[in-house]
Amino acid sequence: MENKLGQIEMFKAAMGNYPTGVTVVTAFNQEGKPMGMTVNSFASVSLEPLLILWSIDKRVYSYDDFLKVDKFTVNILAADQGDLCTLFSSKVEDRFNQCDWEKSELNLPVLSDSLAVLQCKVFKQIEAGDHTVLIGEVLDIQNDSKEPLLYHRRTIGPIPETFYN
Repeated sequence: MENKLGQIEMFKAAMGNYPTGVTVVTAFNQEGKPMGMTVNSFASVSLEPLLILWSIDKRVYSYDDFLKVDKFTVNILAADQGDLCTLFSSKVEDRFNQCDWEKSELNLPVLSDSLAVLQCKVFKQIEAGDHTVLIGEVLDIQNDSKEPLLYHRRTIGPIPETFYN
């Protein structure tokens, strides 16, 4: 058992040292209330059709609600949106009263001023260990020329200015 725990800790350290972008996935639950969570397990899957994926931990309080939706939004956060990353990863219940957002024409909650917004319909759900992978077909894309918010070693921030030098 110790070996398994050691492997888990090594895995967490390795994955935590892999820098990623930060997203907030949003949707309306079955009662029509907006819900959302910070997600860094996000990736592109396919160009034809346009597919993306993200994964959700089965222990997350909104797990059942997210599995029941037929559409969701991936809000890719900009460098100046660290507050949204923190808000949507917190235990705060009414997150949407503490941020700017709007209902889109596709009837999805969209966070204001994000780097990009991908509105998706659910393409497939795949059980994978203690998570479920949700694959979405992209229906609409909004893209602004902004710098991304990054996550690395449990820290969020912009790309360092020296990165491109």
